[in-house]
Amino acid sequence: MTSADDTELHALLDSWLSAVLAADVAAITSHYSRDILAFDAVKQLQFKGVEAYGRHWEECMRMCTEHTFEIHELSFEAGSDIAFGHYLAYCGGTDEKGQRNASWARVTVCLRREEGQWKIAHEHFSIPFDPATGQLLFDARP
Repeated sequence: MTSADDTELHALLDSWLSAVLAADVAAITSHYSRDILAFDAVKQLQFKGVEAYGRHWEECMRMCTEHTFEIHELSFEAGSDIAFGHYLAYCGGTDEKGQRNASWARVTVCLRREEGQWKIAHEHFSIPFDPATGQLLFDARP
């Protein structure tokens, strides 16, 4: 991976993060390929296409206010037109009852260069769980 690719990929995630923190769904989805396949940690098994994933983002933004989203330990590997990255995310917000909820998640992003620009083609958020109890480990820490 060239340093230019590394700089571009980090800039893309920085721009995406700014859109998330601004709760700007149009700006969030502008970072995705039209045919994105997303595995989010909430709601359903998968989201196919930017329109479906955008509707999911809209619902997420309505579920909570005062969003928290932090990216930690971001790392990329890239070829000429394909890249993948991973990071730990601390995310959450305040629900309609004023309850503050946030937890750590694991995130993998796969990117594809389209018309000279990197776009997120696959995104996967997950929260670890305890297989003995089936309970999500919202209190897991890096």
